[in-house]
Amino acid sequence: MNILITGANGQLGREIAAQCQSRGIPYTAADSKTLDITREKEVRGMVRSRSPDVIINCAAYNAVDQAESEWEKAFLVNGAGVKNLALAANEYGCRLVHYSTDYVFDGKKTRPYTIADQPHPLSRYGESKLLGEMNVRDLCEQYFLVRVSWVFGKGSTPNFPAKVLEWSRGKQELSFVDDQVSSPTCTVDLAKATLDLVGTGSFGMYHITNTGSCSRYAWARFILDQIQWQGTLSRAKSADFNTPAERPAYSVLDNFGTREVLGYHLPAWEDATLRYLRETGAIP
Repeated sequence: MNILITGANGQLGREIAAQCQSRGIPYTAADSKTLDITREKEVRGMVRSRSPDVIINCAAYNAVDQAESEWEKAFLVNGAGVKNLALAANEYGCRLVHYSTDYVFDGKKTRPYTIADQPHPLSRYGESKLLGEMNVRDLCEQYFLVRVSWVFGKGSTPNFPAKVLEWSRGKQELSFVDDQVSSPTCTVDLAKATLDLVGTGSFGMYHITNTGSCSRYAWARFILDQIQWQGTLSRAKSADFNTPAERPAYSVLDNFGTREVLGYHLPAWEDATLRYLRETGAIP
């Protein structure tokens, strides 16, 4: 199996590459400088020259608030770019792995969202990711469409635990919202599950997150307890922060289908967070 990784400099792309290397899987790591997925000719040329069996698309526009004003850019990367990959995958007989998000849902339910639930995004970012989903399902013959939520991992890409650690070093008072609930997803566990999933050949839609759910406040509380932060942590509401994009209040994803195909549950989000804190040197 030969893999082409797009968006290879992001936190997930780097982890996919690391696990390919550890498994002895040949791969090509393409970042935005070597492959602009919004350019059809570049995509076709890369796929033709590298002849991958699998394309794993980690390239994405993830600036949720900025997408409200830069929606065309978000749609170009998350929608049109994905269309280019889907068409190239068909033309050259590749399988395509594409990642979507819990933000395609409006968060108005009180139980985890399954792959059978109908998307209804609240933001331009969510709309752009839904457009990518539609392009994969409509245009690609062999695909794994994977929804994730609250992704975090090593690397320079901003993520919630990294922000909590950064803020804890300079502040003695912090507040986080307790009315946004989802499931954190660690790139190490997601990359492992992705490569295992590709090996099954069981195409379709999947939700892949770490086990369990929490609010932003509860996740921050867990992290700050581990580093023995001595400041004051308080609860806040989403309405307290004037963000351009609306977030879903409850966007927990049900991993039904994933565990049945892979034969295992991903580790709990607490376990994944502890491993991240150790790997980044935040705790011994």
